[in-house]
Amino acid sequence: MSATEIDFYELLGVSRDADGATIKSAYRKLAMKHHPDRNPGCSESEAKFKAISVAYDCLKDPQKRAAYDRYGMEAFQQGMGAGAGQQGFGDIGDIFETIFGQAFGGGAQRGPRRGADLRYDMQVTLEEAFHGKDTQVEIEVSKQCDDCHGSGARPGTRARACNLCQGHGKVRAKQGFFVVERPCPNCHGRGEVITDPCRTCRGEGRVDTPQTLDVEIPPGVDTGTRIRLSGKGEAGPQGAPPGDLYIFVHIAPHAIFQREGTTLATRVPISFTQAALGGEIEIPDLAGETVTLSIPAGIQSGKQLRHRGAGMPVLQGRGRGDLVVEIAVETPTKLTKEQRALLEQFRETETGDECPESRGFFEKLKTVLGA
Repeated sequence: MSATEIDFYELLGVSRDADGATIKSAYRKLAMKHHPDRNPGCSESEAKFKAISVAYDCLKDPQKRAAYDRYGMEAFQQGMGAGAGQQGFGDIGDIFETIFGQAFGGGAQRGPRRGADLRYDMQVTLEEAFHGKDTQVEIEVSKQCDDCHGSGARPGTRARACNLCQGHGKVRAKQGFFVVERPCPNCHGRGEVITDPCRTCRGEGRVDTPQTLDVEIPPGVDTGTRIRLSGKGEAGPQGAPPGDLYIFVHIAPHAIFQREGTTLATRVPISFTQAALGGEIEIPDLAGETVTLSIPAGIQSGKQLRHRGAGMPVLQGRGRGDLVVEIAVETPTKLTKEQRALLEQFRETETGDECPESRGFFEKLKTVLGA
């Protein structure tokens, strides 16, 4: 049974709406029943006594009880109490975990913990994200010391059992009426100490070393994609397993295309004659192929044309997204005399039906203003 499955109210045998006096009375009865002095040598009664003491310590305090009622055991995780503006929650969590670890077959973690995970931010181009690539990263990361093989002790020597905790990794401390167990401050819960540390790593069992790692960037990655390299993080202290390295991908801005998931978007200017008469435009995509789009006659600025399957590849999947082209009709700014004369002739033949939206707007304007 884990600590998170144990309810403080059930532990004391009271309802969740019990008042302070009821909780106190229930605690006193259980404390007398399971007190170590009344049950000498009984580890089960000792663990039970510690557990009900921790439960009472929480429920008798209105602020701690309110946090427990709202968050459960999460209120006692490291950092939760500080974030809620309370004091002492982390201590209760540590004590509770220690008690129930001992009582139900767990126990405080002994030995060095695994190394820390590392983060590496990598920028790739949109073309590289499209095709994928094999690359390398150079980082400085701690690795196991070759001289002591991660033990932290000078070659030819070894760690000895901690004198303070007698190799258990835990010490008992009295806090008023209660007795609690904590990680040994001398060996930090490892149960052993190094008296003759390795000169290379100074007892850490690891040294900082530059490393070159191979990284495979799969096609379709996007900003925020995380690539995990197992065991390539910080080496754990004194022979503990290493952490992982996480590569966070960032896509560099592109001169032509904008990306939205698997969709590629771009803005294409066309001449006003092409917009009026229609035609075709050709756009090279990231795969090196030419995409042909039909321009319908009379197309307006802002109109979007979609070409299926010409976008980004699906990450770890099949197929590609779409290419979306936004049309921008460009008005000519430099005209020859001949071009101007032709346009003048065209204007003389205009009836207003050629641009119904423009005509409709001015007619509506006159109606609204009563002109």
